[in-house]
Amino acid sequence: MKLYHIPASCSLGTHIVLRELGLDATLVKVDYKRHVTDDGASFYDVNAHGYVPVLELDDGRLLREGPAIMQYLADLHPAARLAPPNGSFERYRLQQWLNFLSTEIHKGFIPLLYAARAGNYLEMARPKLEQRYAWIDEQLAGQPYLMGEYFSVADAYLFALTGWGQASWLTSYYKADIHFDQLDHLRDWYQRVQARPAVQKALREEGLIAD
Repeated sequence: MKLYHIPASCSLGTHIVLRELGLDATLVKVDYKRHVTDDGASFYDVNAHGYVPVLELDDGRLLREGPAIMQYLADLHPAARLAPPNGSFERYRLQQWLNFLSTEIHKGFIPLLYAARAGNYLEMARPKLEQRYAWIDEQLAGQPYLMGEYFSVADAYLFALTGWGQASWLTSYYKADIHFDQLDHLRDWYQRVQARPAVQKALREEGLIAD
């Protein structure tokens, strides 16, 4: 398998899932400005939309969109419990989280990441994102992870997104002027996820922390 990724982007979530599962996958870094891979090939030939992540299977098939990729990977090794069984109510709860993270958190960050272009809309977007995170903080009260006792692909996704406002390895591109230090449950969750060996490995492989 190959994972097309951009360091510190949303594809970090998929990268974390790969490492949690111990899957052997080649990382293909994409230049976010030029939309080319390390070998100079056009990334638009892989994804016409130009964004990551994209998973290329050994038979050449491509899978796009992080939530879909992460669920596919989790289903390869169900014993790891990164996603509940298909058809179960808990699986729909996971999909509920993934949809919320995609539409309310991931998209909610966009105006902050492009603050110069967002203009007056920024002052509307920031409070809404803060409200969404305050709600997540409430959901984490009394439980270690979003789905309860077990780390899931939703945690991997949220960790990648939350890093845009929290992490010390932020680049000038993936950096939002927002912090959540006052949200105690979220802060503890973030530290708990960051300490996981698979997360540390993914961060090192993306050059975000030192070996």
